[in-house]
Amino acid sequence: MSRSLHLRIPGRTLLLALPLVAACAQQGDFGRPAPTAWNSLIDAAGTLAAHERGEPASPFPFTEDERALRDRAWRFLMPARERGVFEAALDNLTRARVLPVGWRLSDPSAYYEAITAGPFRSPVSRYRRLSDDLVADGRLIPAFAETAARVVRADLTRLQSLPFITTLDDRDVRSAAMRVAENRCLIAWVRLETGARSASYRYALEHLLVAAPEEEAVASERALAFLDSRRTLLAPLLPADAEIRCGLVPPGPGEAVLVRKG
Repeated sequence: MSRSLHLRIPGRTLLLALPLVAACAQQGDFGRPAPTAWNSLIDAAGTLAAHERGEPASPFPFTEDERALRDRAWRFLMPARERGVFEAALDNLTRARVLPVGWRLSDPSAYYEAITAGPFRSPVSRYRRLSDDLVADGRLIPAFAETAARVVRADLTRLQSLPFITTLDDRDVRSAAMRVAENRCLIAWVRLETGARSASYRYALEHLLVAAPEEEAVASERALAFLDSRRTLLAPLLPADAEIRCGLVPPGPGEAVLVRKG
């Protein structure tokens, strides 16, 4: 969730990102991006930047389900905590793939530090903020999982049809394969990030419990269990090694990587 800056960003990608850094992350309803011209421009730039880095990037237009998948991924690819304007813009550029995923380093303590920073009336308010974030995440996962399942089924139909369509050229076949890889790696990325969010929430709960024990901790523990139960909906969508194959986490000995990020 929380990240610190990693400076090894390809120069041409950074040049592409700089004019867009001023574009703040604009969120709409239900954890989706606001339908603004800025967000559309950032998404288009992200496809170009990903292609430059050798990541899957297809020129095909998105289907309705593919667009919905990206909209529903928004909440989980952005930090759960508020950030400054510049940091929020960088997170949005990473979410859109203008910047590579690899520059962000996980920091499970950042959410706790954010919700405990500044003045507050009572520790109870912090527990309630934590519970609200947990429940909000949990409620949005089923809709994402349902959309992802439809996209996976459609991609299977797409791949199975390729050998039987004689009018396709190599570019068409490659574009289809790249779109399937894009979709799968996006689902894998959300699956990875929901796990990271759960870890950050648990860190916050444990440290709140030690720093300021309150009965509200029980509700937060139940909300965390609720989130983790919903996260299981994402497990069967892709093979267990999808995050490794997409280059989202380092491979172990003898494990293959399908796409290398950054």
